[in-house]
Amino acid sequence: MVDLATAVTAVTERMLVDAGIREGMRVLDVGCGRGLVSLLIARLVGERGQVVGVDIDSRALTMARETVQDSRITFVEGDFRSLASEHGQFDAAVGRRVLMYQPDAVEALRGLARVLRPGGLMVFQEHDSTVAPTSLTPLPLHARVREWMWRTVEREGGNVHMGFGLASALTRAGLTVEHLRAEAIVQTPEMHHYVGPIARAMLPRILERGVATEVELGIDTLDARLIEERTKADATYIGEMIFCASARMPR
Repeated sequence: MVDLATAVTAVTERMLVDAGIREGMRVLDVGCGRGLVSLLIARLVGERGQVVGVDIDSRALTMARETVQDSRITFVEGDFRSLASEHGQFDAAVGRRVLMYQPDAVEALRGLARVLRPGGLMVFQEHDSTVAPTSLTPLPLHARVREWMWRTVEREGGNVHMGFGLASALTRAGLTVEHLRAEAIVQTPEMHHYVGPIARAMLPRILERGVATEVELGIDTLDARLIEERTKADATYIGEMIFCASARMPR
């Protein structure tokens, strides 16, 4: 049994490997947050590689600098769309759940392209709410929790359909898409991906946007109630679609 964040991280790691992130590369992690993806990249680029994580959130960067102790990783505060040339050029740029928060994803990618070497890679993972939660048996609590999370993202101005728009955005930005796939997080009465930790992390945002109350969420018992609902219905549930794409700059 794993939490949902761990399952999503496994998807991210497969994406990086398939895209060709490898030993010796210099990689930019855009919207790096607390540095979790930066660590994944560092393992792949090895001792000869380098990772620069950039984010506009100073609090997240403070946490990253405190918790990520790796000499190959440098964290920079700023907007990846207008990253200064002083940071040099990169072999690849990686982002997870970043484009969905850009006012214009195509323009953001074009800005990012300025710091990539000719032939460099852009690798992005974006989640999408377009596909409705799916099970053969109705699971009202599962559907409600999913709705709370996506409605919060939408009220924050996020594009909840960015996954389906990912390949198009990369192409319109002048890149050639090399790999594209979508994966689903599947849960059964025996296979659990805990959403409680993510719901807890999102709680201030959910409350601020007026999406649900603490009582409605019942975070302390949320995962147990979700498992009980699937078990009673003997149901398999798909609620999370994740799109992964890698694209290459012109040489």
